[in-house]
Amino acid sequence: MNAYNQLKYKFQTKTAEIGVIGLGYVGLPLCMEMAKGGFTVYGIDLDFRKVESLQSGQSYIQDVPSEEVAKAIESGRFIPTDDYHTVQRLDAISICVPTPLSENQDPDTSYIQSVVREIKKNLKRGALIILESTTYPGTTEELIQFELEAQGLKVGKDFFLCFSPERVDPGNPKFNTFNTPKVIGGTTESCIDLGVTLYSHVVKDVVPVSSPKVAEMSKLLENTFRSINIAFINEMAMMCDKMDIDVWEVIKAASTKPFGFMPFHPGPGIGGHCIPLDPMYLSWKAKEFRFYSKFIELAQSINDNMPEYVRYKASQILNMYAKSIRNSKILILGMAYKPDVDDLRESPGLELYELLRESGAKVDYYDPHAVSFLDKDGETVQSVNYDLSAFAEYDGMVLITNHRCFNNRELAELGVPIIDTRNAFVDIQGDNIYRLGTGIRKREVKIAVGV
Repeated sequence: MNAYNQLKYKFQTKTAEIGVIGLGYVGLPLCMEMAKGGFTVYGIDLDFRKVESLQSGQSYIQDVPSEEVAKAIESGRFIPTDDYHTVQRLDAISICVPTPLSENQDPDTSYIQSVVREIKKNLKRGALIILESTTYPGTTEELIQFELEAQGLKVGKDFFLCFSPERVDPGNPKFNTFNTPKVIGGTTESCIDLGVTLYSHVVKDVVPVSSPKVAEMSKLLENTFRSINIAFINEMAMMCDKMDIDVWEVIKAASTKPFGFMPFHPGPGIGGHCIPLDPMYLSWKAKEFRFYSKFIELAQSINDNMPEYVRYKASQILNMYAKSIRNSKILILGMAYKPDVDDLRESPGLELYELLRESGAKVDYYDPHAVSFLDKDGETVQSVNYDLSAFAEYDGMVLITNHRCFNNRELAELGVPIIDTRNAFVDIQGDNIYRLGTGIRKREVKIAVGV
């Protein structure tokens, strides 16, 4: 029996031992689904604090309950480790490591390259390798296939290789790793078939495509589409601010059209690991082909500028109350990049915090989910406690994240000027509420200056 048939039999009978490298927002949920699918899964991460936590049955990912981790550990189907020698026994390996951008906005593939170095030393012949980390088209072949074939191995014979982009949406109550369709592309037909066979036991729907490049490009298209449309609606919000038109009402009206319109909503900037980064991967790779994407670069510029625009709006509103942004006490409401999660990756609130401080403001934040972060100086910043009497002493508030646990009516009744970047206060009447993309109405200006 050749390597392909042996591996397919192991996947079909669930006797294959699977490894997931990188136990973060992508890797840990994938481990849980693989264990529930009946496979023995080795979760590999060099951060021993994570490994130790998982070994004790404790999860550090909000979407993965500790009870689920403990159950997987007790069943013997989930084995967390920081030992790369485990790769020697694995029939399949899913790579789920970070792919950040460098300071120059170029792809940083160092985590993938580090994993490949360890795989080269420990790879079991005939194993399937699946890259899940979001990256530019061609990465799977350039950084994995090329490196392994340089050792004399042949893809489709001595090892099998696929790319399957992660589609994790932290905090999404409807879609998770299991019920989100999984795109997968392999370098040969046998690679695609093995990838589909494995993941068919792990997720509800598998969508095979003709190559890793198509799979890599599909993920970048998904998030570049969102980035460009968010940038467009952010620009519309700034335009509506100037024209004293409520952009949220405009979006609601446009959304009544049953065809040809898809609503996007403005905000203080874009956050998370995907949308701020993925378009730049695509733009960087396109330049290799002497193709320059004006849409991507423009969208990135607009979205990156939104925290600065929120600072400008804060300064405008404080001026109406005869206050300068310098020495004003400002409270940021919510620091996570999206509601009801603790994920701070690329959150626009972090940038706004630094911008307000640079302007001389005294800045605090309140977020019951994301209770601390490191500022640009490496200092730990802690969330303040929920204290209405203390909140009433601030000169202004800026709502960045619309957590469901916030009592917006209670906050509005304090009378402190609130800049609402998420339309969270739409149903609350108050002359102290200033929503992004709605302008500053004349009645508010008159009240503010005591006319």
